[in-house]
Amino acid sequence: MSTKPTVLFVCVHNAGRSQMAAGYLQALAGDRIDVLSAGSEPKDQINPVAVDAMAEEGIDIANNVPKLLTVDAVKESDVVITMGCGDACPIFPGKRYEDWQLDDPAGQAADTVRRIRDEIRGRVETLIAELTPTA
Repeated sequence: MSTKPTVLFVCVHNAGRSQMAAGYLQALAGDRIDVLSAGSEPKDQINPVAVDAMAEEGIDIANNVPKLLTVDAVKESDVVITMGCGDACPIFPGKRYEDWQLDDPAGQAADTVRRIRDEIRGRVETLIAELTPTA
């Protein structure tokens, strides 16, 4: 892994879970980690309930745009975290892969999305600790 790792978050629509995870990683890790997110079947906009839930945390993901998962995005990443995208994510040797089992926030009430958001935050905090050990 290079000095500055790159993490790719992947979910089906790139409109909820992966966007919230990317938002947290950018906010909490700053410039110590490069962050990408993508979806195997991206929607045309971010889930507005996810946008609101992240805004409650002081993190603005409102202007993010769902992106299509590409082989290049996987190639340039050190860590690939999938969230329910099944077999759509290409596998390359030498990369760290994790599958986070998280409920899909699509169509969920705000309280459910907040619970998913809070679970994502805990996982992102653990990931940051693993990727940026203190000297």
